[in-house]
Amino acid sequence: MNEPGKMLFIFGLIVAAVGLLIWAGFGKGWTGRLPGDIHYSRGNFSFYFPIVTCLLVSAILTFLLWLFRK
Repeated sequence: MNEPGKMLFIFGLIVAAVGLLIWAGFGKGWTGRLPGDIHYSRGNFSFYFPIVTCLLVSAILTFLLWLFRK
């Protein structure tokens, strides 16, 4: 298998494993409840934007990709 294909395959396995852990309930304690996540509700309107959770996931994925490139 060539190098980009191998990296994409490993990345897909990692994403699938993280998704399974979150789906199984392992990540329900901290995902979406970090300080800085925006949650606004008034009446029957609710708005939620997990900005800090997105930044954390982005930083972790960037680090993992950096490790695989070395």
